[in-house]
Amino acid sequence: MNSAAGHVLFVETPAVRRKLRQEALAKWVFCAMAAAMVVPLLLIVGYLVVRAAPSLNLEFLLEVPKRGMTEGGIWPALIGTIYLVFISLAVSAPIGILAAIYLNEYARDNWFNRVINLAVINLAGVPSIVHALFGLGAFVYAAKFGYSIISASLTLAIMTLPVIIASTREALASVPQSFREACWNVGATRWQTIKSVVLPNSISGILTGVILQVSRAAGETAPVMFTGVVFFKSIERGDLFPYYLNEQCMALSMHLYTISTQVPGVKESIPYATAVVLLALVVMVNAAAISLRVYLRSRQKW
Repeated sequence: MNSAAGHVLFVETPAVRRKLRQEALAKWVFCAMAAAMVVPLLLIVGYLVVRAAPSLNLEFLLEVPKRGMTEGGIWPALIGTIYLVFISLAVSAPIGILAAIYLNEYARDNWFNRVINLAVINLAGVPSIVHALFGLGAFVYAAKFGYSIISASLTLAIMTLPVIIASTREALASVPQSFREACWNVGATRWQTIKSVVLPNSISGILTGVILQVSRAAGETAPVMFTGVVFFKSIERGDLFPYYLNEQCMALSMHLYTISTQVPGVKESIPYATAVVLLALVVMVNAAAISLRVYLRSRQKW
């Protein structure tokens, strides 16, 4: 400290300089960790896009496979994936949201509900091949749906249900308890409080959790391969409604596996183009989820 000029000047002490050096070191370490995750991803995506470039065009999306799937496009697999993903979400989202509302807002803290919570957590970590075998036994054979879109969609719904329940519970729990108490103090019932206060203030987290499950459902191979997806199915070019629910269909994940490992003589760029389309589908859905979350959170009053 120096007061010769009529004012006080503060200088860095050795302890302050040491802390600043540690802070700078920590910043660069975290930057390096982030780069270690982002750079390889960008390199992989760039490599896929470069290798897929000769086949990436509108014709590839709308055309059907030709000459034993060695040429042509991916329209049957693309539309089949859309069928499977959105039917599975139509089943799992309402059930998962309602189950989460019960567990977070109504369920008491007793052994039965603790067992349910433990089961939900454990189901979220079950390998997809186990879900595939369950779907085969429960929906294909026991429920007699056969190998069909409905069997595959229900299997995907069971697989994504635990994560939807968990993410919805977290969104509901993020709403301050004081909001609920304020409603109860003016005479509102528990359901009125949930419907008018809790759900509107947690809808961004709920929808984000639901939409992000599209990524997992779109990329799974084993559950749909065991229950309703076929090697090849002939449909018309660009047909938006080529499948019935009791029929089998093609899917992008299974199609990519098939042309990469089972079909000789495939044009080199086609598997890469299929992978890029699947990746782009997932990225677009995730981007939509993020945009929706930002928009809904901007409307929150707290």
